[in-house]
Amino acid sequence: MSRTRLFTTLCGLVFLLNLARIIFAPLLNVIIAEFTIGEATAGLLVTFAWVGSAFPRLPTGWLLTKVPRHHVVTSSGAILAIASASAATSTSVTQLMLGAFLMGTASGVYFVSANPFVSELFPNNVGRFMGIHGAASQIAAVIAAPLVALTVVVDWRLSLWAIAVGAAVVTVYTGVTARRTDLPTAGGKDRDFVADALSQWRIIATGLAIVGTASFIWQGVFNFYELYMQSKGLSPRASGLMLSLIFAAGIPAFYFGGDLADRLPRVPYLLGIVGAFSISLLVLTLVDGLFGVIAVSGAIGFIIHAMFPATDTYLLDTFPDSVRGSAYAVFSSAWMLAQSLGSFVLGVFVESGYAYDAVFRTSAVFLAVTVIGLAILDRSGRLPN
Repeated sequence: MSRTRLFTTLCGLVFLLNLARIIFAPLLNVIIAEFTIGEATAGLLVTFAWVGSAFPRLPTGWLLTKVPRHHVVTSSGAILAIASASAATSTSVTQLMLGAFLMGTASGVYFVSANPFVSELFPNNVGRFMGIHGAASQIAAVIAAPLVALTVVVDWRLSLWAIAVGAAVVTVYTGVTARRTDLPTAGGKDRDFVADALSQWRIIATGLAIVGTASFIWQGVFNFYELYMQSKGLSPRASGLMLSLIFAAGIPAFYFGGDLADRLPRVPYLLGIVGAFSISLLVLTLVDGLFGVIAVSGAIGFIIHAMFPATDTYLLDTFPDSVRGSAYAVFSSAWMLAQSLGSFVLGVFVESGYAYDAVFRTSAVFLAVTVIGLAILDRSGRLPN
């Protein structure tokens, strides 16, 4: 069976895993009313999903030195099916947070194992296939809000049940397909987790310095985007459409962003993306009209989502075969942990009385200053390309 067919099943699995991480953002209004909680607690719920995604990444990196990649990939699907079913049956916010954490855990196990796996399945076009893989996950983000809008008519828990059932079916099919496919052996020498990761510390640190702050800010922005749009005077329905627009813009961004990452100098390209994100976020705080908000939301969605395949391509195509899994696991764990607190921090500021515009403007300026500093270091030859 061809690697392309296996890649197709991976795209189906990543769709469900990303849906599991995103689904709580459009559910926040319902959850706040259902469990009678404030914005900070709601932000903490989302943070639990993303902390859960960060938590297993280092252990998964070590596991990849002992177990073939495709076995770890399929185990992530099994975790997702169980965790989603648990969240769907929650009767308290504590149980819901635990379910969200485990759903995030499934995604963490998947991305650490599947991203190196995809890069090794197609070593000559890493950026292109990482972009397609990312676009598949982004489709989940686009349909999250409409899915919630449909399911809340009956019961908001139906969206979680849909993820659980879908994960069970796709996981079984992925496992069967993997057993019938000629798999790569590029990661066969990756057997010393600590030493292999430490050997690539400069590239790991560079990647974190460039995209860590941007992803932290983005985490807070998109999880509270609907509420932010409502603070600008948009209706709840229009606010949901703005969030969907941001995610829809990410579909072509993943594809073209990954393709450009194969062609352009990696570090300047990443710095350009992050710089453009800071500018677009600042502009968002200055526009009020519907058409202005639509235009800037689309721009933000395209820019920020182009960052993800560019980051993965920079790392996965730079790390040698013999250390790729270990080094990527360390980067991925640190990156996810750094961004996971973004929603909670934003929720704390908003609940304390700070306006969304003020918080976003401050974030945009800080990010721009960071980019300028890193660009100076890059021009002086101090960042590894």
